Amino acid sequence: MRLVDNWRAVLTRAWSVRLMLLAGLLTGLEAALPFLGELVPLAPGVLAAITAIVVMAALIARLLAQSNIGEKP
Repeated sequence: MRLVDNWRAVLTRAWSVRLMLLAGLLTGLEAALPFLGELVPLAPGVLAAITAIVVMAALIARLLAQSNIGEKP
């Protein structure tokens, strides 16, 4: 396995990475939901459905060319 040459830029600017981080946060929130009790009134499965949508969006973003990744901010 070999990293792409501009892996730092990809890590900080790619939408697929951002969306996967969001999916990870949503998964963590879903795991913490039983401990939060009634502070967060969500129906069962809502966070799982949102996470699935975010993961699908990340897959699509991974397949799309993102031309601005190699540019300097």
